[in-house]
Amino acid sequence: MDPNIVQHIDSINVTLNAGGMNTINIILAFVMYGVALGIKPRMFVEVFKYPKSVFVGMACQLILLPLFTFLLTLVLGPAISFSMAMGMILVAACPGGNISNFISSLSKANVELSVSLTAISTALAMFLTPFNFWAYGNLYIKFADVSMLVGEIPNLKIPFFEVFKTIVILLGIPLTLGILTSHFFPKAAEKMKKPFQWFSILFFIAMVVLAFVGNINAFLKCIKYIFIVVLIHNALALAIGYFNGKLFRLPKPDVRTITIETGIQNSGLGLALMLGANQIFTNFMPQYPHGVPGGMLVITAWWGIWHIIAGLSVAGFFNLSDKRAAKKAARSK
Repeated sequence: MDPNIVQHIDSINVTLNAGGMNTINIILAFVMYGVALGIKPRMFVEVFKYPKSVFVGMACQLILLPLFTFLLTLVLGPAISFSMAMGMILVAACPGGNISNFISSLSKANVELSVSLTAISTALAMFLTPFNFWAYGNLYIKFADVSMLVGEIPNLKIPFFEVFKTIVILLGIPLTLGILTSHFFPKAAEKMKKPFQWFSILFFIAMVVLAFVGNINAFLKCIKYIFIVVLIHNALALAIGYFNGKLFRLPKPDVRTITIETGIQNSGLGLALMLGANQIFTNFMPQYPHGVPGGMLVITAWWGIWHIIAGLSVAGFFNLSDKRAAKKAARSK
């Protein structure tokens, strides 16, 4: 990897005051509340009548994606910096993204399965996000030639209680309130659901702009390289969902849902954890004492932008394949 690119990536630094941190956390909580407006308790009953798709989806997102991300960081080797690898592992440790349900509806996928997978992965994220980041981060430090990348070998210690508390506030409480709203005030929830979906997209873009507004030159110098790394990582995530769905012979709508759920991650949570509680991620990296490591920041932020583009592209591909199949069926009659 070109040392100049590493320098530009790691020079990107964002430090927010308490007001900025609180604003990001509050808005992310509102976004998660909006996601939960589409979740009705009866959905879980219907989906768990056929649990195979749920288990495959959860395995893809919570087990296989973090594992294969770790393996990808080893394969890429010196082509990525240490902080970029940590960013990739953090994204893989996050739960399903808040626009996956929207993309699933565009793709004619199983929306109820999508909503259920998002809800389950979000609930489990309170435990699995810090655990997966800690576990695979330490494995990367052990098996990669980290000393060559950063000199001093870092000591990765995650304050689990602090991360757990942050995720409960950002995800757990809004998710519970959203489900309760959907149950007791279904008409109001239905009216609010669409505006919240668009708001979540605009919010993430605003977060990225906020992150890079003071570092635009360094960002532009490294974006081509970051684009390739995130493209490979996201393609891997989509492939994990798609091929495992096919392997277990799931119905076509379920395969599409699991592909989307695995390929769209809540990188907004990763950004919020970094920007709103960056001491969690800087304690183990003394070479970045003044804020969030640039590689983590850039990978996580660009992932959030790219998975919107990738998700819409996948939805377009699925719809195009349906049209081709319909034309082929019409010709055969």
